[in-house]
Amino acid sequence: MGGRNAGRLQQTYGLSDEQREIIATVRAFVDREVLPVATDLEHADAYPQAIVDGMRDLGLFGLTIAEEHGGLGQSLLTYALVVEELSRGWMSVSGIVNTHFIVAWMIAHHGTGAQRAHYLPRMAAGEVRGAFSMSEPGCGSDVSAIRTRAVPDGGDYVIDGQKMWLTNGGSANLVATLVKTDPDAGHRGMTTFLVDKEPGFGEVAPGLTVPGRIEKMGYKGVDTTELVFDGYRVPAGQILGGAPGRGFYQMMDGVEVGRVNVAARGCGVARRAYELAVDYARRRETFGRPIAEHQAVLFRLAEMATKVEAAHQMMVMAARRKDSGERNDLEAGMAKYLASEYCKEVVEDAFRIHGGYGYSKEYEIERLYREAPMLLIGEGTADIQKMIIGRRLLES
Repeated sequence: MGGRNAGRLQQTYGLSDEQREIIATVRAFVDREVLPVATDLEHADAYPQAIVDGMRDLGLFGLTIAEEHGGLGQSLLTYALVVEELSRGWMSVSGIVNTHFIVAWMIAHHGTGAQRAHYLPRMAAGEVRGAFSMSEPGCGSDVSAIRTRAVPDGGDYVIDGQKMWLTNGGSANLVATLVKTDPDAGHRGMTTFLVDKEPGFGEVAPGLTVPGRIEKMGYKGVDTTELVFDGYRVPAGQILGGAPGRGFYQMMDGVEVGRVNVAARGCGVARRAYELAVDYARRRETFGRPIAEHQAVLFRLAEMATKVEAAHQMMVMAARRKDSGERNDLEAGMAKYLASEYCKEVVEDAFRIHGGYGYSKEYEIERLYREAPMLLIGEGTADIQKMIIGRRLLES
């Protein structure tokens, strides 16, 4: 497991006994149920139903949902540390709960009382599974450029347009979807609708189609899809918060916590890459001794461990700031940027340490090497993070 002193990395101080117990339980679950099967499932691009069932039994789908709604009522920090552990096992597994978590967060913080009462208990139980949708084929990080429209018609709205890059788009039965209700009002003309649908592909509701899974280089197992609206009717009561025009701010709040969790994913993947590198460097011998004893490899391991530790501590800081009720877009952007870049570098260094074997599908590092790049673009690209960081730093 990455060496006798690997336990010194990614320590989080000031946790309660309950938090430590949750994290230890998830770590044991990952070691027992995820790591032994992750690479085979990933190569087959198979949905990890047994793992998802196990996460539901652990209560992870309701981890941050209030106890009054049947959840565990845990903080963003607890959730981020759980994501870190899940991603150490298989990043796709964390994606299945992450989008669900963002939708639950948005409903809990921005939904009406009726919406919270209707959705949160079933989301906590894992009966309702959430996905959220901002991106479109013609726009990525430029959210203001979305074209999907919702036009009022009686007590309903009619939605037309195409959305892109929905994690859990096929398996979810609730999608928080950002559309334009007033195209001339800029950010204030955007609205989030809570779209109910049946899981699956094809026409999942009248006027609503999930064409199929998007084939990806990595991040397999979890379904990533488009969402096509063609005259889809939705009651006005499905507007998140009950009133149009607040969608952009609701989504940005969700993405803010999402960025903390992308950072946590980067920390988990980097930690696993480091563990694999140390184990391999101890076993592999050249010139009569383990390669871990060669200075070139030893220096590489030292740099990797430092990056693993730095990313973790910045992610923890960003989560704690959000939990304190303060604005954390600067810290979340920094954490996401640093953790994703360091993750890429640590994974590549582990790949180099493995030599030719790193290129073989028999070794786990091959999977991590394909998964790490997703973190560079998910929840806003690295360049977008730098724009956010720079603008916030220059605010007076």
